[in-house]
Amino acid sequence: MPNSPMTWHPSDIKPHTPLTSLDRDHIKTLDHSYRLDHVAKAVGMSPLFVRKATSQKDTLNTQSVLHLLDLDAFQETIIPRSQVIAYLTSLQQNAMDSNYTPNPSTYDLRLGNALDLIQTIPESTVQCVVTSTPYWGTRTYEDAQATPWADGEICPYGLEQTPEGFVRHTTEVIDSLARVLTDDGSIWWNIMDSFNTRTQIRNSAVEALRAMEGKDSRKWHDHSMRRYSAGHSYLKDGEQCLIPALIAERASRVGLYVKSVITWAKRSTLPEPHNSRVSRNLEYVLHISKTRTPKFIKNAYLIADPQFGGRDEFCETEKLSDVWVLNTSTGGNGHGAQFPTALPGRCIALSTEPGDLVLDPFVGSGNSGVAALHHGCRFLGFDISQTYLSIAKDRLENASYR
Repeated sequence: MPNSPMTWHPSDIKPHTPLTSLDRDHIKTLDHSYRLDHVAKAVGMSPLFVRKATSQKDTLNTQSVLHLLDLDAFQETIIPRSQVIAYLTSLQQNAMDSNYTPNPSTYDLRLGNALDLIQTIPESTVQCVVTSTPYWGTRTYEDAQATPWADGEICPYGLEQTPEGFVRHTTEVIDSLARVLTDDGSIWWNIMDSFNTRTQIRNSAVEALRAMEGKDSRKWHDHSMRRYSAGHSYLKDGEQCLIPALIAERASRVGLYVKSVITWAKRSTLPEPHNSRVSRNLEYVLHISKTRTPKFIKNAYLIADPQFGGRDEFCETEKLSDVWVLNTSTGGNGHGAQFPTALPGRCIALSTEPGDLVLDPFVGSGNSGVAALHHGCRFLGFDISQTYLSIAKDRLENASYR
């Protein structure tokens, strides 16, 4: 069952990398067996490779897992290497004892933590997941909750102490979504990179723009949250974190298919006061699936309304490529970080048919829901903020149906 909301108090982000290692003396005393699929996700290897490396089939003993952790092929997924054995030892199947069955005739909005609410959805129910999540260390959100994650960190999503923590937690959410996705379904994950820089963490893009215009007189220590750059194990001050690529790799390592890494070339962005690098004008959309050939209706790009994902004939060719040129959102409706309706609209048009269920686990002001209803789909949205859910509900009530 979902955990109770945990109180969270704003705190600075200081990228301290814990110095931990495998406790081999303790591990050698353990005599447990672990499911192959659990081990494969924890060590970032395919089940076929695990079988080859250990000569074991459906279950592995502790010493076999330790052997996998010593291989060059090991790669962190949702927990650090030092925590893998403890994680596997404590891992249990989530109890599906909720009476909730997501079968809305039009839409349903639910208040709560996305990671908890995803666990209440039955397997293979959702055809399309489309979302724009918080970006790492960028802004605070209303009603943020402290979430307990598999790696032991307790923090709101997006306010981890390191970019690696954010990547682990993102992978944990994506992996939980894979269970509820249909075999031919798609996950569309909108994400932007962050820079390892000393900066104030603001409440919205509007607040950041006001600061650039000299309209914010607050000093560094006047802000409730700040992000530091010193203390990371390798990232230098001012260096790009490469978060989207890391998320894509880990999605592959937990057994999913990364079908495309799409570049969203935004037609307008906020100015960036930096003289040592180019300004950012793009974000990324990761197209992830459970199978090699998910449902994909390529012709939808040419026939859909441009406002809901169809081709922009002024700046896009008839060939659907991995570069999408779309307007940015105005940031209205009280959210300030929403993606334009055309972005989720395109994802939904390409991967659903009327009547399919679309999920946005970070629904915000509801643009993805508006797009889903336009394309004749049913919609399910989660958010931790009652304020945003109320905005989304008003928008969905007034949305045009197909």
